[in-house]
Amino acid sequence: MNAQKIPNESGLLNWLLFLKSEDTTNWEVLKVNEPALGKAMTALEYLSQDAEARRQYEMRQKALHDEASMLEGAREEGEIEVAQIMLAKGMDKTTIAELTGLSAEQLETLSRTH
Repeated sequence: MNAQKIPNESGLLNWLLFLKSEDTTNWEVLKVNEPALGKAMTALEYLSQDAEARRQYEMRQKALHDEASMLEGAREEGEIEVAQIMLAKGMDKTTIAELTGLSAEQLETLSRTH
């Protein structure tokens, strides 16, 4: 693959060039021609790592997932707090649902508990 031109007409051809290649220097060109190859390249790089590098990668992925979950939970908690304040101020549930993104069922539960 060193001196050969990399065609971009065929996704299948890009995949074959990727799978047959022992040289990673053309990966960026292949990735541009076929964006889905990026995920496969990342997976291959991950699987090629030693055990310690994989462990560190997995820990990083878990930390990113945990952070995203925490932020989503905080966002939902904030929406609920805002909805409770709106309910206490006597706003109608349709408007609250529109503004917070909470469902009518969630608002009904909130109004019963407060």
